[in-house]
Amino acid sequence: MRSMAYMYRDRRNRKRDMRRLWIVRINAAARMHGISYSQLMHALHVAQIDVDRKILAEMAVNDLGAFGTLVKTALDAAKA
Repeated sequence: MRSMAYMYRDRRNRKRDMRRLWIVRINAAARMHGISYSQLMHALHVAQIDVDRKILAEMAVNDLGAFGTLVKTALDAAKA
């Protein structure tokens, strides 16, 4: 019975842990482009670019060029 309680608890904790990991990855890639995580997320919101954190983290790890293009687009839209 205890194992079922742990499974129940950890299914919820896994969601928190994954979000935290995605944010760390996005922040690391964003800082490589000279911007912080919060500034990037604000710029994406202002530019009306709706990409979730999971996809942003995937791009940051596997396709840094596309991530850089996304950062540049968001910053240009935010400054305008």
